[in-house]
Amino acid sequence: MPTILWLMDWSDMNSNLDLLALLGLGISSFVLITGCANMLLMAALWGLYMSLVNVGHVWYSFGWESQLLETGFLGIFLCPLWTLSRLPQHTPTSRIVLWGFRWLIFRIMLGAGLIKIRGDRCWRDLTCMDFHYETQPMPNPVAYYLHHSPWWFHRFETLSNHFIELLVPFFLFLGRRACIIHGVLQILFQAVLIVSGN
Repeated sequence: MPTILWLMDWSDMNSNLDLLALLGLGISSFVLITGCANMLLMAALWGLYMSLVNVGHVWYSFGWESQLLETGFLGIFLCPLWTLSRLPQHTPTSRIVLWGFRWLIFRIMLGAGLIKIRGDRCWRDLTCMDFHYETQPMPNPVAYYLHHSPWWFHRFETLSNHFIELLVPFFLFLGRRACIIHGVLQILFQAVLIVSGN
């Protein structure tokens, strides 16, 4: 796998890993604070993260690592090549990049729904939410109350999850209004996940 660490001194790997992480933190902080980026900075961030992911093995073997890398790669093409000035208003984004992001979001959400349907029977018989709140990694006080909701509410939650993850992603390909509906539903879905402690 390609990594910048191939070019660095292998006798002090801990310092090299720290250097890559701090360099990425510095560049991303600059982009966040100034609101300015160019393709070179975004490509550097992508290269730094890819270098860490490729040597991380077990610690970076989750599906979202490749999704974050793909998002970062697409982000390179949202920026001007050299300039660090903010993008002027009404600057059109490349349709190829927009469709790349749509395809990424579609695959992430549909994949999340399909893996649930294929992976555990409780998603098919609508009972997963009966015990989800007591088994999630970081429950919060809201999760306690949601866990004690009536059975029909848990069925509604599971069906809503299936709707958001298995049907709503197709809205991305049905025109502007459907894309807006998709965006609103996804934002609401993520907000519910955060509030419920997931």
